[in-house]
Amino acid sequence: MPEPRSLVRGQFKQAPATRRGLIINGGGCQGKTETACAVAAAFEDSWLELHDHLNPDAVPGTRDLHAPVAYVQTPITAKPKSTCKAILDFYGADHKNMDLPALIRAVRRHVHAHGTRAILLDDITRLKLHRLDDQDVFDLLKGFMDMSATLVLIGVDMLGSGLLKGAVRDPRTGDWVLPNEPGAGISESAETQHQRRFTMAHLGPFPYDSPEEMAAFVRHLQGIEKHLRFFDAAPGMLTGGDMPEYLHDRTGGVVGLLECLVEDGVEAAIDSGDEKLTIGLLDQLAISVEGLPHRDATAGEVPELPVQPDPGPAATGTDPR
Repeated sequence: MPEPRSLVRGQFKQAPATRRGLIINGGGCQGKTETACAVAAAFEDSWLELHDHLNPDAVPGTRDLHAPVAYVQTPITAKPKSTCKAILDFYGADHKNMDLPALIRAVRRHVHAHGTRAILLDDITRLKLHRLDDQDVFDLLKGFMDMSATLVLIGVDMLGSGLLKGAVRDPRTGDWVLPNEPGAGISESAETQHQRRFTMAHLGPFPYDSPEEMAAFVRHLQGIEKHLRFFDAAPGMLTGGDMPEYLHDRTGGVVGLLECLVEDGVEAAIDSGDEKLTIGLLDQLAISVEGLPHRDATAGEVPELPVQPDPGPAATGTDPR
């Protein structure tokens, strides 16, 4: 996991400037949201400690509502207006009967008033550029970047989604650059001369080819294993023998699918009285993504499943593996 400063490193600069954005890209159920929120929470702790839990930009005599990090999930039927409203909902702000320019001004006002330094827009690829109402989405996103807050976009297949259409990779830094188009669209800052840059972090499945990759996957399993509570649990329940390779084959190294399989296995182990996870027990379970909450399949948020075994009779816990 990256250090908190690498996520919002621009916030430790005091000079006024457009903040560099961050894109967290990957497939469905790859742990993008959990990773971003964990790093953002660590940053928020550091920022609050740095400023004695006070908003350093608060106006004297006003109520100090300090929210260094704002997390917003893009609506499934996302449009620029509904995205602005979702941000304002985070602050509990009224947005009735506002047109798009008024919504953008309200977002800027509340981001400043609450001392927000990072805005996480999750599932941003729900924005569909083929819809007529979404043609101004570029100016919307670029306009957010001069609010003294780091814009973090989280989504599936960002390059293929069209959201970065027109972006080019800076050969010096490797960052994706959205050139300005002065006078275009609805952005209040469209006439600025800065180029808006995004650094992209890609989260993919755990590979399992080299010893180093295998060791990384086993370390992830160790983190899961220490949180499991069974009467008959033994050290190495998920990390010993053939279990790591089996779990990787079953899930393709996708952390969300691994979580689904382990959770179903825990429930089955308790119900059967086995009180431990075995390959024999897990062979009785087929991973299902139908119950994943708040997932939009049309936006690529539901991953493709590896071939699943046919569930057999209830596991007895006698499998020697």
